[in-house]
Amino acid sequence: MKIFLDTASLPEIVWAAGAGLIDGVTTNPSLLAQEDSETDPRDHLSEIARSVSGPVGAEVVAVDAEGMYREGRDLAKVADSIIVMVPMLEEGIVATRRLTSEGIRVCTTLIFTPAQALLAAKSGARYVSPFVGRLEDIGQDGVSVVAQTREIFMHYGLECELIAASVRTPLHFIGCARAGADAAAVPPAVLRNMLVHPLTDRGVDQFLHDWSKRIARSRAGV
Repeated sequence: MKIFLDTASLPEIVWAAGAGLIDGVTTNPSLLAQEDSETDPRDHLSEIARSVSGPVGAEVVAVDAEGMYREGRDLAKVADSIIVMVPMLEEGIVATRRLTSEGIRVCTTLIFTPAQALLAAKSGARYVSPFVGRLEDIGQDGVSVVAQTREIFMHYGLECELIAASVRTPLHFIGCARAGADAAAVPPAVLRNMLVHPLTDRGVDQFLHDWSKRIARSRAGV
C-alpha cells in the first residue's frame, strides 16, 4: 500500500521523503493555511512537488463547478505531479468530468459512503478518498466503508485508486491496508508512531548491552 504524507509542512516532507517512507503527499486548504502566510500557496505546492518523488494532492476551494474547473486547471499547471482534489459535491462531479476530459488527474475527496465513491469513479476520478477518522467521530465504521468500496470497484473492474484519508492511528492504517486501500494519507505524527514500538527499543538496548559485555570479556582475556 502506498503512503502519502498528509501535510503541507516542508520539513516533515523532506524528512519522510529522505527516509524513503512515502510515495507522495496530500494537502488541503486547512493544511496549507497552517504554513507561511507570506508564501503564495501555489509556490508552496511547487516546492512540495520538488521535494517528493510522487503525486502531490492539491485541493480546490471553490464550490461551484465553473470555479472548481478553473482552479483545477490552474493547480494542474503547478507541477506535473499535481493531483487536483475536488470535494464530493454535485458541482464537483460536473467539474471532475470536465477536468478529466482534459487529461487532468482528479481525486474526489470528502467521501463518506461507497455510493459516493462509485459516483465519483464513474465521473472519471482517478482517485477517491474516504475519510475514516471522521466517520468514526460520528459512530460509523470508516474502515468498512473502505472495504465495501474496494469490493464494489473490484466487482466492476473500475480503474480508480482508493486513498484512505483521515487516518489517525496505526490501527487505522492497518485496517485500511487489510481492507484493500491502494494508499493511505497519513499525518506525520501517525507515520512516526508507525515506526516505533517499545519492545523494539528494549530489544536494541538488550543487544547493545550484551554486545558490550562480550567486548569487555574479550578485552579482559587479552
